[in-house]
Amino acid sequence: MMMLDAAFYRRKLAQIQAALPGAALDGILLLDTHNVIYASGFWHIPSERPIGLFIPASGAPTLFVPLLEQENAADCVVSDIRTYFEYPGETHPVVWMCRECGAKRLGIDAVDQAVFARLGEGVVMSALVEHLRWIKEPEELALIERAARYADYCLEQVRDHAGQVIRDGGTELDILRMCLSATSARIREEVGEMFRLGGGAVVGTVHSGPRAALPHGAPGHRQPQPGEPIIAGIGVAVGGYHAESGATFVAGEPSAEVMRCLRAAAACDRAAIDALRPGATCASVNAAALAVLRDAGLGDAIRHRIGHGMGLQGHESPWLAPGDKTLLVPGMVFSNEPGIYRPGIDGYRLIDSMIVTAGAAHVPSRFLAENPPEKRILSI
Repeated sequence: MMMLDAAFYRRKLAQIQAALPGAALDGILLLDTHNVIYASGFWHIPSERPIGLFIPASGAPTLFVPLLEQENAADCVVSDIRTYFEYPGETHPVVWMCRECGAKRLGIDAVDQAVFARLGEGVVMSALVEHLRWIKEPEELALIERAARYADYCLEQVRDHAGQVIRDGGTELDILRMCLSATSARIREEVGEMFRLGGGAVVGTVHSGPRAALPHGAPGHRQPQPGEPIIAGIGVAVGGYHAESGATFVAGEPSAEVMRCLRAAAACDRAAIDALRPGATCASVNAAALAVLRDAGLGDAIRHRIGHGMGLQGHESPWLAPGDKTLLVPGMVFSNEPGIYRPGIDGYRLIDSMIVTAGAAHVPSRFLAENPPEKRILSI
């Protein structure tokens, strides 16, 4: 099982504590599941029962859990574990946590508005830990790199075997089952048991022809037809950290128009990679990439931003999108998703994972670089 060690989480706690005075906070109460995991290593199943991690500006942190999680919580790096019996309780658990914290000025990362109104003066919303998560450490990047390689492997299964699946009368679902099964087996063998929280997992979708025009199209009982594009989008998590790879294939001989769209998407992908440099903004990367599709006469076929942050979540801030003025710095990780969607006709999407470095962007997902449009034509 590939997981981060206790030293990583202790370092995160120290970094958060060091940042609290600059945010004018005496402490911060983390309620967001992924923020709690990031700072403590307590991998847990989120539910309606709140779990909170209090990190004071000085001193030891405290983990607040429902009683049923007491033994599970003992495995993390926080030794001060306090429990409440159940939710909702006569006193709301978050209200109880804030009282237990005892901080005069307390940051809190995520809470229902109705509960927030009951927390009193001195409690303020804070995105401090969310922003710290933007910049990944080498250990986190190593897990993301590993996840990207498995996502690539899944696409290689589509490239090498989807043609035979189609020839045998197979559907989108059959193609997806084939590639996910092979990749899941490899992850289980090399990473460990997938069922454990934070282990390895692979998800994906395959949709073709006119249904490829749905950005979030689900796979169905449809056999791809000759000349149609087939979108395969793959997401993998290793040690709880995510990466993505995706490609558009063609079932048999493509038309000139299909190749035009595939090449335009590839150029858009390249433009995003070239624009992902320190000092650029998220919005400027999005604009540079999508300008390529607009210049190709495909502006009306754009349905979404070029990408999003990745890490403990498959989708997390910041966003390569209009309006996000976040400056890029080394260690940030993003998806890169050129999309062309023509309802009733067809659709195309590519997906790369990208890491901001001190120079040119690093792309741990290599499938698209090694498989240009001409190599994604399936023999049927």
